Amino acid sequence: MISVAQAEDDARKRRTRFPILLAVGIGCYVLAVIAGMSLLVDDVGFVVLVLLWIAHGVLLSVLIHRLGAKEPSVYAALFIVLLSAICAPVTDMARDNLSLQQRGERVTATVAKERTTPAKGREGPHTRYTLERQDGTRVRGPEMDMTSDPYDVGQVLTVIEDPEGEFAPEALGDVDATGELIGAGALALAALITIGLTTWWGSEAAWRREARKGPGVTRKVYKTVTRNHTTQAEQEEKLRDALRTYPADRRGYIKVRPEDYPDVSQRRAARIAWEAGLRAEAVGNRGSWRFGETVNEEVPHD
Repeated sequence: MISVAQAEDDARKRRTRFPILLAVGIGCYVLAVIAGMSLLVDDVGFVVLVLLWIAHGVLLSVLIHRLGAKEPSVYAALFIVLLSAICAPVTDMARDNLSLQQRGERVTATVAKERTTPAKGREGPHTRYTLERQDGTRVRGPEMDMTSDPYDVGQVLTVIEDPEGEFAPEALGDVDATGELIGAGALALAALITIGLTTWWGSEAAWRREARKGPGVTRKVYKTVTRNHTTQAEQEEKLRDALRTYPADRRGYIKVRPEDYPDVSQRRAARIAWEAGLRAEAVGNRGSWRFGETVNEEVPHD
């Protein structure tokens, strides 16, 4: 026979299964958004990006709210959006560097032209270099972009050139995606950990809300798990039969299991026992209900 504690545990596992599946889905959704936004970060305008991030934040807040963490759902969503917004451009840089590493060719080039672009907002000035091969042809791809000014016109250096001309050439020591990969991975992992912690918080909050509803919830859980659909009147009659027919143990107690009577409170059971000429024991029951003609401490009855 399944006990009430086992019934509660089984019911709790079933209740938490859906939030776990939802949390996995939210995690996959967040990773997909990071990947998608990393593809769009250089192709759409700033206003469009902001609108997309706002829409993502609203949807994410709704999904996290369904995990049961009602109070911190907005804050968790904002934190995840912030991490994702940082992770997307870092992922874009890592992908570009990996592509250049895989298909790039090493060439010796000369700085043919140099120009400086003025600062824009928080972005400082950049120095852009036009590079030429030793035979006078231009190195394929956009101008090489640097945040400092380490080269002068006429200086010879070794760069990695993109044969397809999609990416700007990079100095030999600058083509390394390790840092970007570690950074993007750490940011994505932090977002997933936030989802996991929010799921745990929501599960605990839901359990506390149910616990505050009192023993009626326990009886409902037990009846659902065991498919016990008997009425309270039928359970009371079953208890009367047990008190009449069950043998007493060596200490003079008749023992019954309270889980067999999920709709009957202990005080009501004490009343039924009193009507049968017995008293309900209040101490030392160890999960059972015990009834006898004499008890150490009597359970008050209705």
